[in-house]
Amino acid sequence: MYMEFLHTYRENASGLTGTGAKIPVIETEHCKLPDNEAMSFAASLKIGWNLGNTLDSTWEMLDESDSETAWGSPRVTEEMILAVKKAGFNTVRLPISWHHHIDESYKISAYWLSRVKEVVDYAYNNGMYVIINIHHDIQKAYIYPTYETLSSSLEFINSVWVQLCDIFSDYDEHLIFESVNEPRLIGTDLEWWIDTNTDIGREAIDCVMQMNRSFVDLVRASGGRNATRYLMTPSYCASYKYACDALFSLPDDPANRTIVSIHAYEPQDFALFNDMDLSTFVIDRSSRSVDMIMDMIYEKFTSKGIPAIIGEFGARDKNNPGSRIEYAAYYVAAARARGITCLWWDNHSVEGDGELFGLLDRSTLKWTHSDIVLAMVNNCE
Repeated sequence: MYMEFLHTYRENASGLTGTGAKIPVIETEHCKLPDNEAMSFAASLKIGWNLGNTLDSTWEMLDESDSETAWGSPRVTEEMILAVKKAGFNTVRLPISWHHHIDESYKISAYWLSRVKEVVDYAYNNGMYVIINIHHDIQKAYIYPTYETLSSSLEFINSVWVQLCDIFSDYDEHLIFESVNEPRLIGTDLEWWIDTNTDIGREAIDCVMQMNRSFVDLVRASGGRNATRYLMTPSYCASYKYACDALFSLPDDPANRTIVSIHAYEPQDFALFNDMDLSTFVIDRSSRSVDMIMDMIYEKFTSKGIPAIIGEFGARDKNNPGSRIEYAAYYVAAARARGITCLWWDNHSVEGDGELFGLLDRSTLKWTHSDIVLAMVNNCE
């Protein structure tokens, strides 16, 4: 799809002040989309932000409450979430790890359940959409997509969601459940790339689909508002490639409210790899891979009235603010033109040589890359 790229200023209604840099506005004709309730709902999420490296920490601490800050992020406050909302984000995704907060019978500790609920409420009670999930529990002892480990994986997944369904049963559709984050053969050469023509590739995809099916059935049977709550289910490793593969399908859902969950740090050389020589995003060249991915998702899902959410995307900081601004604007506009909603992965990392996806300094509540935020907010309609 041809997208005309224009550098313009646009009046920002979010209350966030940029640096004065030009914020690209992508002018394009939107693709034809079915008019149904699920697609309208996904569109209402607009643009989202991840509270990464916080509730998803996997470090086992002597004091359970310290796990929230174990990866260097400060303790979450309501003011922090309100800063995200004021900047123009409509949705917050809360990645949550569980295996250090459960006993041998998979009972979640009272503290962790209470704390998760408290953080959910910071966003939910202020009118935002909230996504919660099972995040860094992907290992053989907990969740692993092989037939050998499928039974124990389902036991772990179902045990966690039974408890969450109970505590959140009265919450309305502003709370979304996402089954599992990036289910994959972690620790192997096949972790991120499987061959769907091999037995192990087909097995991994089938196991992920069985996990998704069990999750949807469990949530729907739990009653209350869970019977009609919107749910997100991923492909293998949440990849767009495996979501769009012919082997993958979403589970049957009597409520018809299941959303495909996808992650796409694309183009990878620009967005993900730590190579300073690959730090430039050029609309006429780099945008082609973005368009290709969005077209694949559109063809299989949104063009057929099946909502899709890219729950994680972003571009790491390589001292290239101009390219990252253009990238954020183009990516969001390209997705929205095809009925896809996006959430930036913010891991609160802004210094060093690691994966620098951070946008918000959570200690000062100042946006370190406000122009990137404006580029997303101004292109999410």
